[in-house]
Amino acid sequence: MTSRVSRDTVLLLTHSADFYTIDLVAEALTRMGARPFRLNTERFPASVKLSARMGNDRAAYVIVDAGVQISTEEIRAVWARKLWTPRMDANLDERFREMCGRESVAALEGFLDALHDARWVNDIQRERAAENKQRQLRIAARAGLHIPRTLVTNDPAAARQFFAETEGRMVAKLLRPLTVSMNAAPLFVYTSRVREEDLADAETLRHSPMVFQELIPKERELRIAWVAGEAFTGALDASGTSRGQTDWRRAAPEECRWQTAGLPVEVSRGLQGLMSELGLVFGAIDLICTPSGEHVFLEVNPGGEWGMLERDLGLPIADAIARALLLPAENRVGPT
Repeated sequence: MTSRVSRDTVLLLTHSADFYTIDLVAEALTRMGARPFRLNTERFPASVKLSARMGNDRAAYVIVDAGVQISTEEIRAVWARKLWTPRMDANLDERFREMCGRESVAALEGFLDALHDARWVNDIQRERAAENKQRQLRIAARAGLHIPRTLVTNDPAAARQFFAETEGRMVAKLLRPLTVSMNAAPLFVYTSRVREEDLADAETLRHSPMVFQELIPKERELRIAWVAGEAFTGALDASGTSRGQTDWRRAAPEECRWQTAGLPVEVSRGLQGLMSELGLVFGAIDLICTPSGEHVFLEVNPGGEWGMLERDLGLPIADAIARALLLPAENRVGPT
């Protein structure tokens, strides 16, 4: 008689430099009786071994990392926290580096496809589609959320016209982060206030479009860790003139003191509609609360950070993610 494989493993997709939140979720899963298996995705193929056998009679998918072997049959859920590009061997001939990288990504994607009946947080294809910021704003508005007036353009004349329409209260930001690898970007672009003198260089938009938005007055800036319908909310006081007025990440540590916050019912309802249509179990959502009390949706990052909310406010986000991963099979959200 063939022994039955115990399907108690949760695959944690991340990278070698990840810490704190990945450990919190792994610990929560262990407490709940599951077995976390961390896979640092950039280590494949140099250090991680993968084998996939397919045929009409059987299929077998196995991955080996640091001497530990695991098969897809053992995996009940996947936390797709971070998928990083392969870190290729430094001695690899430059002529083959791009091809080897593409083949490695394709092989790993094939392995993950074999987990089509597992529970995913989040589904990879839905997450990639959800990263479209313009789509987010469109769906958010339809869900009843307030969004800022926004322009995405590479037309200098359009940028100047929008500056006039917002009466000079305009910010600029990027549609996507500058890097998706473990290497630090040579520069980081924060959300920044646009001055009239900045528009003198607007012709440089021919090299790349940018996002321009009206500057929303801030009383508080909210970061929400949304997990399977639960909103864990932290707030920063943005009423002053600190460096974090346009982007809280620019503020000094003493200017970034997180406080617990709640959400109006209609805002929670709108976020539920947004996340449901995007097909996301988890997302880090950014809102602005204006001095008049209006909540304005900015964006949702499907892989955004939340560790500071658990660390500073004691919000049980790791436990919520672990519970979401361990939901029954009928509640799964896997690759489509």
